[in-house]
Amino acid sequence: MISCIHFIRHGITQGILNKWYYGWEDLPLVEEGLIEIENFKAEGVYPNSEGMHFYSSGMLRANQTLETIYGSVPYKIISDLKEMNFGEWECKTFNELKELPGFDEWMNDKTGSFTFPGGESANSFSMRTEKGLKELLGYHRLLELSNRHSKKDCISTVVCHGGVIAACMCHLLKLSPSVFWEWIPAAGRGYSVYFENGEVTKYKQL
Repeated sequence: MISCIHFIRHGITQGILNKWYYGWEDLPLVEEGLIEIENFKAEGVYPNSEGMHFYSSGMLRANQTLETIYGSVPYKIISDLKEMNFGEWECKTFNELKELPGFDEWMNDKTGSFTFPGGESANSFSMRTEKGLKELLGYHRLLELSNRHSKKDCISTVVCHGGVIAACMCHLLKLSPSVFWEWIPAAGRGYSVYFENGEVTKYKQL
């Protein structure tokens, strides 16, 4: 019996094209993003949907990506897997942020305690995503238990966000927060993580 969770980042948005810092701004996919997801699907990037259980952060771009790949399948929303909340700094470029009060404090923050005005800190984001990951793992564990006699594969797929996926991979693989940025997948891509007896045994890139 295979036990696997696929983590997929949503497709391209205007925020990605403009190099904005954004998370809770509920942007849709742009046409380029929809086309790219369709192309990835045609290339066989995404796993077959047979027997899958589906999850989304609930953000429009995540829902659109999931539905573009897998059609009108039912899915649960795990809202704690939303992207970082940049608050009043949402939808601004790095150069625009440099002009704002608090920028230097953010740049010099070594502890993750800096809170974006009206948003959250890196520490609170990490705790929230860990909570969301635990919810996802709980659903996946229930699937494993329900399939234990039939020996059917247990496959979960979640469509969420780059920072969230990086945080989840750091949690699952017990990695240092210092490598967080290295684990952010490109738009429309992600990771497949395999489990045995509740422990991660391997992963691969999508």
